[in-house]
Amino acid sequence: MARFVWWAYCLVGVGTLARAAVETSPLVISGSRFAAPVDSRPFSIERLDGTPAERALPGIGIEDMLRGVPGVAVHQRHNLAQEPQLSIRGFGARSAFGVRGIKLYSDGIPATVPDGQGQATSLDLDTLERIEVLRGPFASLYGSNSGGVVQLFSRDGAGAPSVTAGTWLGRWGMRRQRLGVEGGDDRGGFLFNHSSLDLDGYRRHGSARLDKRFAKLTLTPGDSRLAIIYSDLDQDDTQDPQGLTWDAYRDDPRASSGSTLLYNTRKSVDQQQLGLTFQHFIGDTEWQGSLYAGRRRVIQYLSVPVSVQQASPRHAGGVIDFERDFHGFSTRGSHTWSLEQGDLVLSGGLDLDISVDDRQGYENFLGDRYGVRGRLRRDERDEVRGLAPYLQLAWRGERLEAQVGARWDEVRFEVEDRYIAPDNGDDSGRVTYRRSNPGLGLSYWLTPQVNLYAGWSRGFETPTLAELAYSGADGGFGFDLRSACSEQAEAGLRITLPRSGRLHGALFHVRTEDELVVASSQGGRTLYRNAAQTLRQGLELGLEQALDEHWRIRGSYTWLDARYREGFTSQGQVVDSGNRLPGISRHSLFAELAWQPRPGAELGVEVSARSAMEVHDLNAARAAPGHALFGAYARFEQRRGAWLLRETLRVDNLADREHVGSVIIGEGTGRYYEPGAERSWYLGLAVEYRFGEAR
Repeated sequence: MARFVWWAYCLVGVGTLARAAVETSPLVISGSRFAAPVDSRPFSIERLDGTPAERALPGIGIEDMLRGVPGVAVHQRHNLAQEPQLSIRGFGARSAFGVRGIKLYSDGIPATVPDGQGQATSLDLDTLERIEVLRGPFASLYGSNSGGVVQLFSRDGAGAPSVTAGTWLGRWGMRRQRLGVEGGDDRGGFLFNHSSLDLDGYRRHGSARLDKRFAKLTLTPGDSRLAIIYSDLDQDDTQDPQGLTWDAYRDDPRASSGSTLLYNTRKSVDQQQLGLTFQHFIGDTEWQGSLYAGRRRVIQYLSVPVSVQQASPRHAGGVIDFERDFHGFSTRGSHTWSLEQGDLVLSGGLDLDISVDDRQGYENFLGDRYGVRGRLRRDERDEVRGLAPYLQLAWRGERLEAQVGARWDEVRFEVEDRYIAPDNGDDSGRVTYRRSNPGLGLSYWLTPQVNLYAGWSRGFETPTLAELAYSGADGGFGFDLRSACSEQAEAGLRITLPRSGRLHGALFHVRTEDELVVASSQGGRTLYRNAAQTLRQGLELGLEQALDEHWRIRGSYTWLDARYREGFTSQGQVVDSGNRLPGISRHSLFAELAWQPRPGAELGVEVSARSAMEVHDLNAARAAPGHALFGAYARFEQRRGAWLLRETLRVDNLADREHVGSVIIGEGTGRYYEPGAERSWYLGLAVEYRFGEAR
């Protein structure tokens, strides 16, 4: 606690020194429950504008776009068979498969199913207008499993119709192409984008092929806005190189294990989604609503050994095959009363999300053939339903903003087991998690350039369906798993600097009861249990500053101390109180220096660094070492009448440093380590033609 107070004192001192800074135009954030200037909000939020190409990135995954956001940890897996490893203030760090504990949204439509499992691979990045990242207490007002919120917003088609074609080439057989058309006027707009990615992969057995399509039609009659959005993903037989032991990693970082190759571990995904969002203004009242529905088919081959499957009649096999139908709606409204001393804003809404899985499991062998679909071992229908009303009240005065909110969540899991066999009884059942979560925040302008804020909330995380599936005492569903309940507090400071600069600092403190931890993980299958208590506390700093008309800098630093507050027993071994939570680095740093010698030209250098992170709750295995990686890029743009040309060159890991990119927590065979890539280069070229403009 003394350290927390000391850091708060330092932040206030920095604010006092910056009182002479000039005022700049605020950014407007619409990703929270109502629009307001970002620098007045009583919570930590970042807005990232532009597409990957505009930031000299190849656009392979969302993780590249989030580099440099304070409090956000992005671990490069170089494995497109698995979702990116993404965590915010430690939430989501334990996930072995997919984005976990963080809510993902795209144009107001959830990319996270009700159980908390998020799918980021399907998100289209070429059409981005902005990304908003919410951290800290107010994230809990987005429901269960909301340790943080990442929202993507696509741009609306605007201006004269245009056609864009682009290609990226890179090391490790990377080839990416896109074709887009868009346009619009004050009555509405249209946008369509198709992209394809082929990758041989840095590691052996790491090839991938992805095709994405995204379409958006917007209509703006009167004071309303209607958007119809369609997206689909086609990902066939993406190879999964899995993890390596420490000795195997040191011997050959590009290798894959023998069992990975023997069982030909791979994953196929086919997903389609259609959504509709509507927004209407009546004076000082705003109403928004959304409807969505989609289908997702996944077939995944794991490296579960034959002996493990044969040893237990309750084992679900080494092949996952499910078809998921998901749908839902949300509605929310807000009204603003303009009073003599400020504005009073009341907002409220309701979210309903449903996903239904038709799920089978098969053995991954037939006789002496491995990596093929064998005998049925699992057949069930899984339904997860989330229902949540919420209410939020805000007061906005000249120097003070206060917010209070509450959300009530009910998340229901229901399993209908259709595979009943000798020694494999009926695992049907249901469990419901209910909790109300309050939150409050206060923001105060110390000067026109210095803003102080603080916030507090309670939140909770339910187990995901996959975490429940194998975590029972007898190998069946773990319906006795409890939700993890957290209490968060933060205090922060924002300073407006000259030349549209911003300096942001925040302290945070998170106490969690019944944290879900990895009990064991082997062959792509992870089992979970509830631990006692955990504590996460830390400091975030972020800076954006133009030095003059040609030079600008951007940087962030995060200190995060995440530990178990009480010891517990796992698989007969004692995890001591004070052990560090695995998958979390104590220190992480990002810095970028960019030079714009003239309009349409930019050159930059970057550095990203992080300290070591544990790979197991016991803290006994070799921790993944810390590292620092350097990169550089050059981006050019030329306009000739109706034509626009863009060229980009990027080099990552300039020093060609060997490093561990990410870890698989608690992997039963010790294959914790996923190596990061050696020096990599990317070359991009795009051409745009806009109809109706002078040639």
